[in-house]
Amino acid sequence: MSHSTDAPDDTVRPITAGRPPELLPLGDGTHLRRRRPADAAGLNAAVIANLAHLRPWMPWAQHVPTLAESEQISASGEQAWEQGTDFLYLLGLDADPAAVIGAFGLHSRIGPGALEIGYWVHHEHTGRGLATAAARALTGAALALPGIARAEIHCDESNAASAAVPRKLGYVLDRIDEEAPTAPAETGRKMIWLTRG
Repeated sequence: MSHSTDAPDDTVRPITAGRPPELLPLGDGTHLRRRRPADAAGLNAAVIANLAHLRPWMPWAQHVPTLAESEQISASGEQAWEQGTDFLYLLGLDADPAAVIGAFGLHSRIGPGALEIGYWVHHEHTGRGLATAAARALTGAALALPGIARAEIHCDESNAASAAVPRKLGYVLDRIDEEAPTAPAETGRKMIWLTRG
């Protein structure tokens, strides 16, 4: 896991002294819930079911994850939450508490005073506004944390579906950074969207 807040002595520094809510109701029968190690199998199954949907945009989706890898990622996510460096969520259905229909996170990788919102939604649930609703909830949760002054969403210029989310939420396109593509459909032009508290 990448942490831009690591100190030179490898001591993890929290991005915030606060913690966001562990459950964020979104309406329409959906919610975001804190990702726990017990969710590893459900997350693994959801990622595998969505690899074709995720591969064009996600560098980590280029291979089929093993259950052991998903368990390790879930354990690392639990540790990051406790340390106050990253806050990982699963998108779920109120009627089926074990369901995993997407994954979201507040990531500290962009430096102090800010959190980046990352997300993906199960291919069977796209086009329903779930990513927008979840990103809206996470924006509010992020900006309510002590020491957090802005939230950002990053996506490749060619990923129209991802770019629609910050646009709908009133984020401002701050800049486009040139960088080497990390996934097959990327152009290497990363859009940096931001909003301030």
